[in-house]
Parts: sequence; C-alpha cells; structure tokens
Amino acid sequence: MNEINQSILTLILLAPLAGAVLVMLAPNRYKLPNWIALLTALVSFGLTLHLPAHFLLDHGGFQFEINRLWIENPAINYHVGVDGLSLWLVVLTGLLAPIGVIASWNAIKERRKIFYSLFLVQQTAMFGVFISLDLMLYYGFWELSLVPMAILIAMYGRKDGPKAALKFFLFTFIPSAPLLVAILWLYTQTGSFDFATLHVLISNGAFPAGALWWVALAFLVAFAVKVPVFPLHGWVADTFSEAPVALAMVVAGKLGLYSMLRFHIGLFPEQARAVAPTLIALAVIGILYGACLALVQRDFWRLMAFAAISHLSLITLAIYGLTLTGWQGAVYQILSHGVVDGALFLLLGAMYDQYSTSQINAYGGLAAKLPRTATL
Repeated sequence: MNEINQSILTLILLAPLAGAVLVMLAPNRYKLPNWIALLTALVSFGLTLHLPAHFLLDHGGFQFEINRLWIENPAINYHVGVDGLSLWLVVLTGLLAPIGVIASWNAIKERRKIFYSLFLVQQTAMFGVFISLDLMLYYGFWELSLVPMAILIAMYGRKDGPKAALKFFLFTFIPSAPLLVAILWLYTQTGSFDFATLHVLISNGAFPAGALWWVALAFLVAFAVKVPVFPLHGWVADTFSEAPVALAMVVAGKLGLYSMLRFHIGLFPEQARAVAPTLIALAVIGILYGACLALVQRDFWRLMAFAAISHLSLITLAIYGLTLTGWQGAVYQILSHGVVDGALFLLLGAMYDQYSTSQINAYGGLAAKLPRTATL
C-alpha cells in the first residue's frame, strides 16, 4: 500500500495520457475509440478514489507527495501532492471524464480518434493543475489545458466553432503571459519554483512589497479570466454555445477558482487582502448581472453560460471574504457546481442531439414526447 500511495498521483496523470495514445493507435471502427476512452476514463476515476480512501484526516500538509528533480537548470521539480483542497477536485475531474465520454458517444460521429485523444489529454492537464506543487510544472499543465479545448471547440463547434475557439484561446492565453513572467521573476529572486519554499519566503518578507504586488496581480488576472470574474467573461457565452458537451462540463470555474485559493491567496495573503474589496464588489455585480441575463435568454446554452457566471461569482465572493467558513463553502460549491452543471449539460446535450435546436421556445410539450425523462 505504501508503494501505491507513493505512485498514485503519477498513475492518475499517466492513465489518461496512455489512453490518448491507445485511441490514436486504434483502428477507427466498431466505436473502438469510444470504448478505449470510456475504459480509460473509468480506470482514471477508479484511481482517483484511492485518494479519499487513504487520505489521513489528522495529517497536516500534503499527502501522496512526490518531489524529485526533473530539470537541473532551471531547477524544475516533479513535485506533486494533494491536500483537503485539491483532493476532491481530482475526484470530481475523474468522475466527469466517463460522463463526458458517454455524453459524446453518439454526438461525435466524425474524427472520433482526434476527439477522444484530445479529451483525454485535457483530463491529464486538469489533473496536473490540481496536484502540481512546482510553479513551472503547474504552469505547463495550465497552458496544456487550453490547447485541446481550443482545438476541439474549433473542430466540433455547432455553428461558428473557429470564432468561439479563437476568442476562448485569446482570452485565456494572453493573461497567461504575465503569469509566466511573474513565475520567472520569483525564480530569479529565489532559485526555486517550489510552492512551499516560496510560501515561506514570501511570509518572511523576502521580497520588496511593490514588486510583489505586481506579481500577485499577474497571478490574479490569469485566474480571474479563467473563472471568469466580471467583466472578464467575454469568452463564456460563445464557448458554452459551441463547445461539445464533454468539454462544456469542465471548461468553467474549477481551474481558476482552485488557483485563486491555492496560489493567489496561498502565496500572497497580504496582496489578496488588499484587493479583496474590489473582488467582492465585482463578484456581487457578477452574481446579479449573470442571473439577470440568464433570465432573458432564449437559447439554453447561453442561459447556462450566464447562470454559470452568477454561480461562479458567488464562489468568488466566498473566497475573497477571507474567512475559513467562506473557503469551506466555496470548495463545497465548486464541487456542487461541477456535478450539477455536468448533469444539466448532459440533459441539454441529449435534447440538442435529438431535436437539433437550443431554442427554449421550441421545446413546448416536451413532457408529452419524453414522459419517462420528464418523470425522472
């Protein structure tokens, strides 16, 4: 069991990657790519369940930790681990993977090998974001999560996929450039990308306050776009409208909100406290703005997008209230949002596949056509 505990996070990372390779090598017939992707997703989910089953509640800090030198110069370590914050997000990502494959089973009819292989690469990237404790390793997975998403939106968009993919990519990629500069600046000052090392140095006042403020801002903007925080939400409606259901289930919220808690508040508590009033105000605006726009939508994908902005703004409000109760509620709501939105996307995707429209007023009398679904 000790050996499994020491390698479980590596196995969770490699399983979807190995599945992506198998999908690409498999012949494209008899829905073989679908079955390989589903089996891989189930295996990945099963591996993630090892974490809560063997997580020690009375043990502080990170567990299942691996910290080994990967690249000597610059000093990048393969440093991974989970704590009470990242544990359930890893499990949630594992849970949504097989659901995403099932949701795509009949919807994706062409170039299935490309779709499922990139979908599994996306899973690896998301797992990597949640377990990385080396900032450069984290950044690599953060950027990797953008690429499969943008490609698949462009290839499988419903009406104008390339435009939505370009908007998504630019909105999320451009703020990542200052994030990289900020990470490299921290390295030049310390010679380390390690989260724990940087946390101690920043807590001890090892950096000039003015420079640290700009570094914290670079982190915050990259995460705020990914959430998205109002008014950085311009990519969400088009992305929800065009993304395949399997991707729409994972595109918003989790990565940005987790990163705010782990890396913005975790590394820069003083700077987070300084900007908290601004973020609370933006979150309140986002809650009302998203809800009001959701109420007037005639397209259910856009309704989901604006409802998500409202929900995610509520979680942002809880995070920057800077209380333990708020953080516990935020983590609970991140998980709740992931499950509920995933279920809604699954239902709406099934309706869209059957009736080829997302216009809400076209679904009058739906209960008569789908009595068992309506009853359920």
